[in-house]
Amino acid sequence: MNANTWPRRKFISSLTTTALAAQMIKPLRSFATADKASADDLTVQQVIDIILKSIPGAPFKDTVDTIKWGDANQKVTGIVTTMFATDDVIEKAAKLGSNFIIAHEPTFYNHTDDTGWLTNDPVYQYKKALLAKNNMAVWRCHDYLHAHKPDGVLMGVLNALGWNKYYDESNPHIISIPSTSFGNIIEHAKKELEIAHVKIIGDRNQMCSRVALIPGAAGGRLQIAALQKEKPDLLIVGELNEWETSEYVRDLRYTGANTSLLVLGHIASEEPGLQWLVEWLKPQLPGINITHIPSRDVFSWE
Repeated sequence: MNANTWPRRKFISSLTTTALAAQMIKPLRSFATADKASADDLTVQQVIDIILKSIPGAPFKDTVDTIKWGDANQKVTGIVTTMFATDDVIEKAAKLGSNFIIAHEPTFYNHTDDTGWLTNDPVYQYKKALLAKNNMAVWRCHDYLHAHKPDGVLMGVLNALGWNKYYDESNPHIISIPSTSFGNIIEHAKKELEIAHVKIIGDRNQMCSRVALIPGAAGGRLQIAALQKEKPDLLIVGELNEWETSEYVRDLRYTGANTSLLVLGHIASEEPGLQWLVEWLKPQLPGINITHIPSRDVFSWE
């Protein structure tokens, strides 16, 4: 997620009803069989069109969610969802017999996937050759996944954490959980999201019940706005600029506030949304093998 695209995904209040919150991992719409081609005939563009039918206001005039590689008219043999269409993910998808990758983030190292500056770059050339060799199509599903009601990434994270039962459709990013220590939340997040290390600010013994959960990289202003408006015990984010939100929390705590911060990492905080997408797609694309391949955090810790 990029800070420039977050305004499309404001805190929204018109989602599904609270009574259906526990069912949010299921698709909100289904499509009549007559609206779908057979699994043997579906093209990349037809799959995209089926997805867009469930997105309010789609197709968007201004979006990064475009086909990054491949032919829109090629037949789909299988679908893989992932955060990043890495070389490793491309090869794993091909081994599964899949030729269509739906990635949440850029394929070519910048938000708009501009490749003009990479023309003679050997890393870019290698990836191009790998995609071509495996007849792979790549489509980015970023703005649309977040624009789905409810936000697919948020619901994936809530489901992974076992917090979907605390979802509040009137204030989606504020989660009221049974009071527990910050330390317990840290360990729970690391275990359920399979994270080796996280960044924190705060006292592990502090009791927390009101949590602001903003996956990805929403940007400092939005993260700080959540602290100002909601006054949570804990803010959980995916990624931040270390001269923005973390410095605000430092000064906030100096005033006497007991507000803590948990930074999960960008990939760790959004990967569950791509797992959610698999389950969301399956009923709409019967007969097509749909698999999630995690791209995982690229960093190791010393």
